[in-house]
Amino acid sequence: MISTILAIVCSFLIVVFGIPSIITVAKLKNLYDKPEERKIHTQKIPRLAGLAIFVAFAMAVLLFGDFNAIEGTQYIAASLIILFVGGLKDDIIILSPLKKLYTQLLAAGLVTAFANIRINDLHGVFGVNEIPLITSIAISMFMIIVITNSINLIDGVDGLAGSLALIMSITFGYLFSIENDPAWTLLALSLAGAILGFLFFNFSPAKIFMGDAGSLTIGFLLSIFTIHFIESHSPLVNMASNFKSAPGIALAILIVPLYDTLRVFILRVVKKTSPFKADKNHLHHWLIKNGQTHLQVTLVLSFVNLLFILIAFGIKDNPAYMVMLIIGGIALIVGQLPIYFYRHKISDIEADDDVREEIEQSLYSETYKK
Repeated sequence: MISTILAIVCSFLIVVFGIPSIITVAKLKNLYDKPEERKIHTQKIPRLAGLAIFVAFAMAVLLFGDFNAIEGTQYIAASLIILFVGGLKDDIIILSPLKKLYTQLLAAGLVTAFANIRINDLHGVFGVNEIPLITSIAISMFMIIVITNSINLIDGVDGLAGSLALIMSITFGYLFSIENDPAWTLLALSLAGAILGFLFFNFSPAKIFMGDAGSLTIGFLLSIFTIHFIESHSPLVNMASNFKSAPGIALAILIVPLYDTLRVFILRVVKKTSPFKADKNHLHHWLIKNGQTHLQVTLVLSFVNLLFILIAFGIKDNPAYMVMLIIGGIALIVGQLPIYFYRHKISDIEADDDVREEIEQSLYSETYKK
C-alpha cells in the first residue's frame, strides 16, 4: 500500500511540475494545436501533455512497481513506447490514420502474443466460453485498438477525456485492490495520479491538451487493464470470483467513449465516408450544440459514466451477457438524448418563427384593411 501511495504522489507531482515547462517549450517552438473547422477550441493551445503523462507513469512504475508480479512487463513497456512515440510524432508533424493503425497493431500484437494479455474466455457471452488461441489473439487485439482509439476520439472538450480516464483508472485500481492484486493496483493508480495532475491544466479554459501521445498511452493502458480484469475473473481461472459478470462491468466502466466511438463509426459508414474522417457528430459536439459549456459537458458525461458503473455493480450477480445487454440498452437510449433535445430545440425555434410570421402577416392584413 505504501508503494502504491508513493507511486500516485510521484506521478502526480511529475506532471504538475513538468507541464509548465512543456507549455513554455511548446510556445517557443510554436508547437500548437491550431483551431480548424472540425475543432471546438478557438485558440492555439499546446498539445504535448502526453509527454508528461508518459514520463510520470513510467517513473512511478519503475521506482515503486513490482515487475515480478506482472507477466511480460518488457512487452508491455515496449508496446507503450511504440504507441507513445507514434502519438508524439503525430502531435508534432501529423501521421496518417493508416500509419497510426500500424503502430497500434504492432503494440497490440506484442502484448497479446508475448505478454499473454488476451481474452481466453467469453464468460458464456454468445454461449461461448473457452476460445482457441488465434481467435483469442484476434479478439484481444481488436479490443485494444478499439479502446485505445475511443479515448483518442472522446478527447474533444476541455477536461473530458482526462476526467473519464481518471474515473476509469481509479475504478480499475479499486477492483484490482479488492481482489488483492497489488501490482496491477499500482499500475492503475499511478496512471490516475498522472491524469489528475494533467487535469489541473486541462479544465476549461485548457492551457494544454494531452495530444495523441497522451490519449494513446492512456487508452492502451486502460485496454490492458480491461483485459486483465476480465481474464482474472474468468471461470477458467477464478471459480470463486465475485465478478462473474466481469465483461459487463468492464463495458460499463468504458461505456461513454466506447458507445461514442461505435456510434460515430457506424454513422460514417452509413454515410459512405471513411470511419477515420473527423466530424462534429460526437456526443460532446451535440451537448455543445445544446448550449452546454465545456465544463458542463465534462461534468455531464463524467456523471453518466459513473452512473453506468454503479448500475453495473448493482446487477453484477447476473450473467455477463445480461449485464452487457442492460448496459448496452441503456446506453442506446441515453446516447440519443442530446440529439433529441437539440432537434426538439430547433423545432421549437422553427415553430416560434412560424408563429411570429403568422402574427406579422395578420397585423399587416389588419393594417391594410384599415
